[in-house]
Amino acid sequence: MKICVCVKHVPDSAANITIKEKNRFDESITFIMNPYDEHAVEAAVRVKKQVGDSEVIAVSVGKKDTIKTLRSALSMGADRAILIKTNVRPDSVITSRALKGAIEQDGKPDIIFTGKESIDNEGFQTMYRLAAALHMSVASNVMAFSLEHDRVLVECEMEAGATGVMDMPLPCVIGTSKALNKPSYPTLPAIMHAKKKEVKIIDLESLVFEKPMSRIEILELKPAVEERGSKELKGRPEEVVMQLIQILREEGKVF
Repeated sequence: MKICVCVKHVPDSAANITIKEKNRFDESITFIMNPYDEHAVEAAVRVKKQVGDSEVIAVSVGKKDTIKTLRSALSMGADRAILIKTNVRPDSVITSRALKGAIEQDGKPDIIFTGKESIDNEGFQTMYRLAAALHMSVASNVMAFSLEHDRVLVECEMEAGATGVMDMPLPCVIGTSKALNKPSYPTLPAIMHAKKKEVKIIDLESLVFEKPMSRIEILELKPAVEERGSKELKGRPEEVVMQLIQILREEGKVF
């Protein structure tokens, strides 16, 4: 079985982001593998162990430094990796088409794992665009997964605490949530061995795919500022309750 897992190189959420030139930020900060993608790698490695005679290929689109995230995937159990190198940060349309091109060039997989979202853009689009481009079924926010022969059964976390159950044929795309599994973080020997595994580098410009009619462009970045204030409510208990209801109605828009 051939298993692909798509990973993204993202800024560490604990990093201090400095905005430069309105729509760029200082990239000298620490970058990591997108946390949701760690669960995708773990799921791919578990399927390999279950099925046997399988190969896990980690794929990513990004700058040259993205190879660090691919090495992390290799140390977690992926067999080899493909980096689609570009000097820009492509939107989900270009990313999905680039992934499709590289994956098809390598040989169509039986299953593709991704994280359900990335913590930088939070677009929730790439897995759906990739599945549509490859004419595959797709499920996202997957919290339970089982593979039986040529079909998968998944449970997806829906809105309002509901759970959706989907039965899909292979090949398909699976967007993993953090509830799916607990990643097995690599040992030192695994990290050292990962340095010897193959990482194929493909220039984005060398891939042949249909150029999109539209694109998403970041015009301006602004720091997220949380403005919080405290307000003391005075009076008898019934008066305080009425004041609280008024605040919830007028300021909180709860009622």
